Amino acid sequence: MKFLVLIHVLSAIIGVGPTFFAHVLLRKKQTLEELRMSLRVGSRLEIFPKIGGTIAVLTGLLLIWLGDYGSIMQIWLIGSLVAYVIIQIIAIGFATPNQKKLGGWVLDPSNQKATSLPGEQLLLWAKARNYFYAASTVGVILFIFMIIKPS
Repeated sequence: MKFLVLIHVLSAIIGVGPTFFAHVLLRKKQTLEELRMSLRVGSRLEIFPKIGGTIAVLTGLLLIWLGDYGSIMQIWLIGSLVAYVIIQIIAIGFATPNQKKLGGWVLDPSNQKATSLPGEQLLLWAKARNYFYAASTVGVILFIFMIIKPS
C-alpha cells in the first residue's frame, strides 16, 4: 500500500507540476526569442500531465478501493476530484489552445525576423498565462485537499 501511495504522490507531482510553471514560461517581459524558446520547452512538457495525471487518477481510485479511507463522499475526496477536473478543463480547454495559437505564429518560419508581437498574439499570450495562473491556483487547492485529508 505504501508503494501505491508513493506512485500516486509522485505521479500527482509529475502530472500537475508543469501547470505550476507554465505561466513562468509565458512570463511577461521576455524577448520574442525567449518566448520562442519557452514555447518549445512548454510543448515538450505536455507529456508529463498526460501520463502523470492519468496515473495519479488511477492510483487514487485504487487507493480508495483498496484502502481504508471511508466513503468516497468525503469532502477531501470530492474536492480533490473536482479540483483535478477543473485543472484539466482550464489547461486543456483554455490555456493550451491559446498557447498553441500563439506558438503557431511565434514559431512560424515566416515570422522569425519579427521583433515584437502583433496585438492578437499579445492577447493570446496574456490569456494563456492567466489561464495557467488559474490552473496553478486550483492545483494548490488540490494539494491542500490531499495533505489535510483525514488519516
